[in-house]
Parts: sequence; structure tokens; C-alpha cells
Amino acid sequence: MTATGTARAADPVRGTLDKAARENFPVAPFFLPRAWREDLMAVYGFARLVDDIGDGDLAPGGADARLLGVPDEAAEDRQVLLDAFETDLRRVFDSVPRHPLLRRLQPTVRRRSLTPGPFLGLIAANRQDQSVGRYETYDDLLAYCELSANPVGRLVLAVTGTATPERIRRSDAVCTALQIIEHLQDVAEDLARDRVYLPAEDMRRFHVREADLAAPTAGASVRALVAYEARRARDLLAEGAPLVASVHGRLRLLLAGFVAGGKAALRAIAAADHDVLSGPPRPGKATLLREMGSTLRGER
Repeated sequence: MTATGTARAADPVRGTLDKAARENFPVAPFFLPRAWREDLMAVYGFARLVDDIGDGDLAPGGADARLLGVPDEAAEDRQVLLDAFETDLRRVFDSVPRHPLLRRLQPTVRRRSLTPGPFLGLIAANRQDQSVGRYETYDDLLAYCELSANPVGRLVLAVTGTATPERIRRSDAVCTALQIIEHLQDVAEDLARDRVYLPAEDMRRFHVREADLAAPTAGASVRALVAYEARRARDLLAEGAPLVASVHGRLRLLLAGFVAGGKAALRAIAAADHDVLSGPPRPGKATLLREMGSTLRGER
């Protein structure tokens, strides 16, 4: 076991929260009020842990399973772990949860009057990942993003006390775009997990087979497909971008960071000529800063 793995096994909570520094987009940047940062990190801890359960990326040694009351013989069963995690989530709202990350979440839920819905959506998305690895249509993929991505934006608005129906609609568009962009960056990694988030109908339209996605570099058909899906994500970002101008102060900077991160990632994908198979295209800091400026100015 590596030193990092040993540390995560000894303290799975710290190991989960430390992943925040490696995320594409800032989770709780320094410029936010301390109370917001603490509550956003509590929400992040939940979202990160449920994703780690769904992806089989928990800390070595089974510490999280034991914290959730899962017997050792079922510690590798993701469905059992997700069921136990949902049971513990429900304790956040009516008793005392077992897992320390959920105990950390409980004061946030109470302070911000958060409801179970967004949290249950994230669990449902990870349950779906255990049984659904392909999506026939773009609408099917959007329905998945409604569970896997949109709850995060809704929780950010709830924590900051800025949720309105229009802001939620715009936030959903941004979050879905970011999820699609992440899928485009991680085509090879997802395929290794036996998951393909490129709609099957689009793959047929561009004459792309799954075997093409396993190649070390992308051929012309794969690049054309990725460019097509990237345009869809760009349109969603444009639809959601007015969310930034609808708020003020430091929250505006945070939301601009989300939109700018998506735009910068799309630029990186385009700069790689849409070859996402030779390595996930990632934007540099300079590109991100330029996109941040243009987003704050309301430019597309």
C-alpha cells in the first residue's frame, strides 16, 4: 500500500476531503465567507464519498464500510454500501448518523434548511451507474445528469440562500454542461469502468464503435463525435451563464468560476483537436483566468 493509501485508510474523512484540491473546479475557494466554505465542504464531503462508493474508490481497508455498519463480507458490494449510505443520510435529518462525514453534514443541513432530495439524487445516480453503463439517447443522458450533476448546483444555491426557480433552471444547465464536459475528458477512463456516456444514437450517426474508443488516439469519426457533444455542452453553458449576473459579490465569483472552468475545458478539448483518448485535455491557469474575465463581463 502506498503512503497515500495508508493515510486514507487511517483517516478516510481527511482523505476524502483532501480530494477537493484536485477537483476541476473550486469547491470552496478562500474568498468565500468562512461559514459558506465550511458548509460547502460538508456538502462536498457527501458528494465525494457517494461518488467514491459508486466508483469503487473508497480508502483501502474497509474503514468506510465499517463506519456505515456494513459487514466485512459485503464491504466490496457497492449496492450494499449505497443502501447503507442512504440509511445513514436519512439519520442526518432525524437522528444521529454513523459516518463522520455525515455527522459533519448535519449542522449544515440544519443551518441551511436543506432537504433530502438533492442528496438522494446523487445516491440514485451512483446506483444507476451500477446497472446502466450505456445511454441510447441524449435525452437519456440528460436524465442521468439530472441526478448526477444538477443536485450539486442546487445545493450551492441553497447553502448561499439564493435559490429561485430561474436560478435553479440556469444552474441545472451549467451543471449538466459540466457533467458532459467531464464525460468528454474521461472517455477512456469511463470505458475502463465499462461505462460509455456518449449517446449510442450519436455514436451510430458518426460511425463510432466502442472499439474506436479504446484506441490510444482518436480517429476522425471519434473527433467529430466529441466536437458535436462539445457544442451541445457549450450551448448549455451559454443557457446557464446568465446565472452569474443574477447574483452579486463573492457568490458571483464562485459561479463565474464554474462557468469559466467549463469554457476553459472546452477550449482545451478543441486545442487537442478533440482527441480525448490520448489523455484528458485540461486547461491551463492562463486559459481559466481569461475565461473567468470574459464570464464576469458577460461575454460568450
